Amino acid sequence: MMQSESPVSSRGSDGRSTFSRMLDHPADHSNDGYGVGGAMLPIFLNDLRRNNNDQDLVEVTLELEDDSVILCSVTPTANHSNHHHHHQHVPSQSSPAGAASRLRRKFSWLTSSSSRASSSDASVDRVITSRDARKMKAKLIRTKSSAQRALGGLRFISKTTNTDVNELWKNVEARFACLAKDDGLLAREDFAECIGMADSKEFALGVFDALARRRQQKLGKITKAELHDFWLQISDQSFDARLQIFFDMADSNEDGRITRDEIQELLVLSAAANRLSKLKEQAEEYASLIMEELDPENLGYIELWQLETLLLQREAYMNYSRPLSIASGGWSQNLNSLKPKSVVHRLTHFVKWSLVENWQRSWILLLWFLTMACLFTWKFKQYRNKAAFHVMGYCLTTAKGAAETLKLNMALILLPVCRNMLTFLRSTRARLFIPFDDNINFHKILAFAIAVGIGLHAGNHMICDFPRLVNSSPEKFALIASDFHNKKPTYKELIVGVEGMTGISMLILMAFAFTLASRYFRKNVLKLPSPFNRLTGFNAFWFSHHLFGLVYILLLVHGSFLFLVHNWTQKTTWMYISVPILIYAAERSLRTGRSEHYSPKIMKVSILPGDVFSIIMSKPSGFRYRSGQYIFLQCPSISPFEWHPFSLTSSPGDDYLSVHIRTVGDWTQELKQVLTNDTGSSCTIGRAKFRKLGEVDSKGLPKLLLDGPYGAPAQDYRNYDVLLLVGLGIGATPFISILRDLLHNNRAVEDQTDSNTETSMSGDSLTSIASSSIASSNEKKKPRRTKSANFYWVTREPGSFEWFKGVMNEVAEIDHKGQIEMHNYLTSVYEEGDARSTLITMVQALTHAKHGVDILSGTRVRTHFARPNWREVFGKVASKHPNTTIGVFYCGMPVLAKELRKLSYEMSQKTSTRFEFHKEYF
Repeated sequence: MMQSESPVSSRGSDGRSTFSRMLDHPADHSNDGYGVGGAMLPIFLNDLRRNNNDQDLVEVTLELEDDSVILCSVTPTANHSNHHHHHQHVPSQSSPAGAASRLRRKFSWLTSSSSRASSSDASVDRVITSRDARKMKAKLIRTKSSAQRALGGLRFISKTTNTDVNELWKNVEARFACLAKDDGLLAREDFAECIGMADSKEFALGVFDALARRRQQKLGKITKAELHDFWLQISDQSFDARLQIFFDMADSNEDGRITRDEIQELLVLSAAANRLSKLKEQAEEYASLIMEELDPENLGYIELWQLETLLLQREAYMNYSRPLSIASGGWSQNLNSLKPKSVVHRLTHFVKWSLVENWQRSWILLLWFLTMACLFTWKFKQYRNKAAFHVMGYCLTTAKGAAETLKLNMALILLPVCRNMLTFLRSTRARLFIPFDDNINFHKILAFAIAVGIGLHAGNHMICDFPRLVNSSPEKFALIASDFHNKKPTYKELIVGVEGMTGISMLILMAFAFTLASRYFRKNVLKLPSPFNRLTGFNAFWFSHHLFGLVYILLLVHGSFLFLVHNWTQKTTWMYISVPILIYAAERSLRTGRSEHYSPKIMKVSILPGDVFSIIMSKPSGFRYRSGQYIFLQCPSISPFEWHPFSLTSSPGDDYLSVHIRTVGDWTQELKQVLTNDTGSSCTIGRAKFRKLGEVDSKGLPKLLLDGPYGAPAQDYRNYDVLLLVGLGIGATPFISILRDLLHNNRAVEDQTDSNTETSMSGDSLTSIASSSIASSNEKKKPRRTKSANFYWVTREPGSFEWFKGVMNEVAEIDHKGQIEMHNYLTSVYEEGDARSTLITMVQALTHAKHGVDILSGTRVRTHFARPNWREVFGKVASKHPNTTIGVFYCGMPVLAKELRKLSYEMSQKTSTRFEFHKEYF
């Protein structure tokens, strides 16, 4: 390397920078890979030293402009002059002049200050070759802020794992002990598992071979010491070291150059590691794209500095997705300072968050619990003052108190499943204080309370007060003899009587239904042998729940034949459950009648990747819905009783209805079969295949019945200025309808603006009057509050992007104002910065910069890798939309809902932006 002394740098008024260094000729004769005559000054000094005295010392002064480098002077230093007094055979003035001459000969693009002033100096070529210019730029890129993120990339150890290299090495040692053969050597094929890359074995073997080539060996087995050496190189934190390993993986012939075929091989390894079969098939095309970008001179190869340039300039290629990120670059850095520090503050923060977040649930549950407590206490005291208490004691009072709570809960449990009633109430102000999103959770809580009530009521009767009644003395029985027709009953008579038989029957039916409704049975978690496997799954849950119709009949009979109550006004069971039963009966009648009326025609069926298919149906007359709502579908040819819910992916403005269905159960599998196997040709899983109604025999198509629409959390999106929509996999379906609705609204606004503009330019008075009447009618409509939306779609399968490819392209084409921002995340690909996804990231950046299309989604929407950093996402949205109410809508698995809810509250407290969270599970 160069030895420098007293560097001087200055910038003149004309924008040029003058830089002066005293340079000692290096003693190292090695070539750094750029070649003799390259663009970098140290390499030339290497050559200069060969032709000068070992002790030559000169001062080179350069003038730097934005697009040129000017050689001002090459002068001897003081040390240099002293040196020549002692060595008279070397002329004292020849060295600087010769050095300057050789500098200009070696760097033909360098300009001298004198030649810049005089155009007659033909010996100096001011034109820099494009390859040398790019070499210089490659060195300068590192200083730019846009390259700093890339400098942290190319990790061979995942960022999600423990970053302590020593701790990780201990794990590697433990695996080596298990995998090493009897001779103490680790086989090449076990290297991936040993270093923790078992899920990307082919890529790990590429790393192994690259490191082995450095040793000038072709290894089939390695010792523990060699493994440790490999590990130190893999875990090196230096970007240059990681880049060299990555380069060596492609440079299989060790000539310091990478050809197109070698890039293609590395692309295949990266695609295999990330399970991207489509990318693997197109590796040749993308390798050519990289060569076209990095090798414009068509030399047929690229060098290390060119690969580095592409990696460091990735951010420049990705500038189409940067506005949201740049706007809030400093926000995430300030988040840590806002966190409560002490344990007391954290506890206070948690309690406050719990109260604010759960106040709707809290007051509902508190009211319900107080009502049960009052009813239990009232009935307990009532029987405490009766003569029967002296015979059966507190067993009777407890059983009767529990019975009163059972009446209440058996009435309430029907209301959360009255979907039409809840859909109507969602559109009223009741949504402000009633958590309709938790209707099923409240239904489950009531079921648990009923189970507890049954245990107290039936248990006390059968174990406690019945035996006490049977064994009571004649004196005590005389107090209640009139209630039993003056005859003491036996225990068998109490059990086989109307009261006993109806109670036991209800107990058996409810125990059966409750068991099949549990997660283990309903979700097929419990695996039973045939034929008992029919007791698991959704069908068993659905049909067993219909047994409650018989339970309610038995409950009415049971409540009408009471041992100790004879006045009908005191038999209150019917008073509790009659109104809820009537509401539920009306609900089911409405569903049945509407489903017969809403029998849509199937227009198109699309077979999509990832075991998904979509159905486009005709829109029934009078069918109205909101984006975010869902419908139930029934296929009578499969089952005349089964109804299954699906979110609508069409918008209210469309003249059709569409749903996307994932085949995860028996019913969906059968529906897909009857819809697709009726055609003459089968559809293959891959790119969307369509079949239209006119191309098939309409008699062969199954009949579909439709019920709905029903309310869902996402239907309230219009109440917010900005939306943050988060969908996991098929959970994106309700948000696709919202995006389509927003696009329709934007298009309508633009059309109205164009119409008004044309009207204002026209002299036709009738047209003006008509236009003004339309405008006035539009003003009377409820204004649409939503201004922008941020959609985050997280999925594991790259084929999933085919599901809504049309919507994503439509957003890119129509949304000129940037009101909708779409962010796709593919979790099957390693995070950005991981060496296994680095080359894929490069190809993605190049393809989008050149063609405007993402290589994974096939749309203009960029695909990110791994999972989003949700805290960063919330921070960016908050900084972009201050003093705004943002609706956070989530649809997916329950695991992420807790984190999003907590972040919504935290960001609402720490910023001027208010986040309101809504969830929907599938």
